Amino acid sequence: MKFSTSCHPQTDGQIEVVNRFTSTMIRSVMKGNYKSWDEYLPHIEFAYNRVVDKTINISPFEVVYGFNPHTPLDLLPFPNPHEFVHKEGVTKADKKLHERIKNQIQKQTEKYIKHNNKGKTKIVFKEGD
Repeated sequence: MKFSTSCHPQTDGQIEVVNRFTSTMIRSVMKGNYKSWDEYLPHIEFAYNRVVDKTINISPFEVVYGFNPHTPLDLLPFPNPHEFVHKEGVTKADKKLHERIKNQIQKQTEKYIKHNNKGKTKIVFKEGD
């Protein structure tokens, strides 16, 4: 992790990707009328957070909340879930989800490594060389 100032987002590549996505979405949604761009940010954020990430095969929203909403109406408050859900079950469910995400990231990383190393000669050193 690298620390940077708010005026220098180039330090963090992931932030650059999000900023590029956000500006592209604002341009496409606003179609030249940029005076009320801030009114569209919640909708753009919702769209970004519900798109399934190809590395982990679930959306960022699902990682945090455990489900992927179809519309903003899915986010309306429910009755207090702590009254109906056993806390130990929630803890176990979160552990399973995080373990599944971790395994998916490892699989995707191995896939990238295999693809990037295709055609390259592998050098193996033997003990004593």
